[in-house]
Amino acid sequence: MSFFYTATGRALPWLARLGLCLPLVAQALTLDQALQLAEQQAPSLAAQAANQTAARQAAIPAGELPDPKLSFGIQNLPIEERDRWSTTRDSMTMKMVGFEQEMPNADKRRARVETAQAAIEVADARQQVERLRVQRETALAWISLLAIEQKLALFPKLYEENRLLSQAIKARIVGGRGAIADSVQPKQEAALLGDQEDELHQQQRARRAALRQWIGAAADQRVSGNWPSWPKDAQHYQHNLLNHPELQAFEPQTRQAQAEVREAVADKKPDWGWGVDYQKRGDDYSDMVSVKVSMSLPLFGETRQNPRIAARQAKVAELEAEREAQTRQHAHELEEDLAELQRLERTHSRLADTLLPLAEERVQLALADYRGGRGELTAVVEARRALIETRLRQIDLLEQQASARARLHFAYGAAP
Repeated sequence: MSFFYTATGRALPWLARLGLCLPLVAQALTLDQALQLAEQQAPSLAAQAANQTAARQAAIPAGELPDPKLSFGIQNLPIEERDRWSTTRDSMTMKMVGFEQEMPNADKRRARVETAQAAIEVADARQQVERLRVQRETALAWISLLAIEQKLALFPKLYEENRLLSQAIKARIVGGRGAIADSVQPKQEAALLGDQEDELHQQQRARRAALRQWIGAAADQRVSGNWPSWPKDAQHYQHNLLNHPELQAFEPQTRQAQAEVREAVADKKPDWGWGVDYQKRGDDYSDMVSVKVSMSLPLFGETRQNPRIAARQAKVAELEAEREAQTRQHAHELEEDLAELQRLERTHSRLADTLLPLAEERVQLALADYRGGRGELTAVVEARRALIETRLRQIDLLEQQASARARLHFAYGAAP
């Protein structure tokens, strides 16, 4: 058993050292972890959660009566002759305290409750739209970063192949069958590989920054995992077209607008109110109580209530038209996305099954010809460059496929 020593000189077994290494190994970030972190940390989701809370709190008083009013005053105070400004000498002077309560009609109160409930549903729908948007953007950023890291993982092998090519050239030169100028080619290729690797590192930093927007500091971890697939067929996505979260959000918005129409219609019905006043007179006179009932008179509907009703009805029509327009737009986008995904799958199959094996074979044949004195070094270099581009293109196609599936999944596959 091996040991290492702490600052105090105590020896710890290798298992403890492994335990210290485990957190470092666990720093790899999977897609599921990224999605969970995005739901926990995305500021836009926190904003939507606050909007939901606001809608729920606003719904509590929606059906309640208006606050009552308490009034104080002096009635019939004389301002002339010898009794002016006296509150006790004139029999008609009274100190008054009153209580009033307005009573909106039942239809208006019911419509206000329906509007508030619909507002809660609108907030819930917007939160769902934002949650899926955050998940989609997080998945796309993670996929993009995975592609860069897979490309960078190819470079040790590319440098090793470059070193073997350099050895083959040197062997041919030593054997008297090659030109000394050929020894420059591997160095040039290595420099070009370095440039390409540097560019990928720059892209890696940019894409890590894009992921950090959604999950914070965890984006600095190495990504780990396979390409996400979300295997669903075209029929599944087409069947879920109307379940797109943006289209689902129109239902509570329409209900809210319709409730506002009913509230506007209810304004044409009179509201009423009641009140009680207690009136205290001088000591020589008896106190009094007054009871009153009031009622609003919506007599000018053509210039007041009707325009408000028409405006809110127009809002309902606007929402219905917008929903139809977005349904057509999403149907068009869905067909385009499905066609693009099908194209990417066919292209990748051709590359993996045909183009990549042929590119590898071309390099082997060109190198064999060069070693045998039957070919030129330029043919080897061109074949290697084509193979490198084919390997990188394969990763690009896998990234594009995964991104297309992510967009479909979070628009139609993950919709409630």
